[in-house]
Amino acid sequence: MSVEQYRREVERHQDSVRKLQAEKAREVSYAASERKKAGDARAGAARTSSVSTARTKLKDAERYDSKAVSHDRRIADIEGKIARASKQQYDAQVKLGNAEKQAAQKLSRERKQQEQADARARSEVNGRLSEHDRLHRAAFRSIQDLQALPATIGVLFLAANPLDQQQLRLDEEVRAIGEMIRKSEHRDSVKLESRWAVRPLDILQALNEFKPRVVHFSGHGSEDGDLVLQDGSGNAKMVSKEAIVQTMMTAADDIQLVFFNTCYSRDQAEAVVAHVPAAIGMNTAVGDDAARVFAAQFYSAIGFGLSVATAFAQAKAALLLEGILEDDVPELFIAEGIDPAELVLVKP
Repeated sequence: MSVEQYRREVERHQDSVRKLQAEKAREVSYAASERKKAGDARAGAARTSSVSTARTKLKDAERYDSKAVSHDRRIADIEGKIARASKQQYDAQVKLGNAEKQAAQKLSRERKQQEQADARARSEVNGRLSEHDRLHRAAFRSIQDLQALPATIGVLFLAANPLDQQQLRLDEEVRAIGEMIRKSEHRDSVKLESRWAVRPLDILQALNEFKPRVVHFSGHGSEDGDLVLQDGSGNAKMVSKEAIVQTMMTAADDIQLVFFNTCYSRDQAEAVVAHVPAAIGMNTAVGDDAARVFAAQFYSAIGFGLSVATAFAQAKAALLLEGILEDDVPELFIAEGIDPAELVLVKP
């Protein structure tokens, strides 16, 4: 039962006790009246000199006494009812007290749970606000960086075609990139610099000399995620993903994009965006023609002042236009807080 139901039960028993007490008071009054009449009749019998009158009054006194006794019996019966009703009232009050206590405890628990839920909600909101604030600051810095774009950006083309590996047409790739840049609207804003037969330490030397905004790796990649460069004999030398990421980190202030136009370079691209705004990698092996067409169109769009996101989309479209069904191989990775649609490398 609910607290309200227990409260109504208590009130019902209280009303019953009140009615019984009123009924008892009436019976007590009736009994007292009959006893008074009996007393008056006996007094009258004592005063009269008539034997018959005295006998009559004494009979009246007995009749009044009998009525008084009947009222006494009813009083006793009512008192029993009052006792039972009072016991029921007491029991109902105990139940009401227990119900009220349980209701108060439940309300206290619910309030505590609500306070905890409110605290969690406030914490989540504060966390989201902090994250939004951090992303906003990162986006603001990105916008500032875009507004401070240099008049000319450098694209460093690093090529390695080891003798003990399948020979790639890397010269065709760099020629196509150069030609598409020359055809672009802002061709004077893009400077293409190439390094060939690249050995591991050549990367740092080229980064320090050229200070590029874009670093482009062209050549082979291993299925283990290594970049294939050359050793002193012209043969393959594996460079780990961690080494490439560490190298890019040393020049992160200048670099805006790292383009891995090599097989199985997805993991390298994904890892390097911890230090640079954007990177492109290949999620599997990529053919010569696909690598050349994709890269050439990408840099053409960059030369027209388009964003990295738009350039990437156009480069994938170029593969389809040429009938090269490898448009799902390149992947674009963006650093947290950077919008690729707002990342522009060449300022119109």
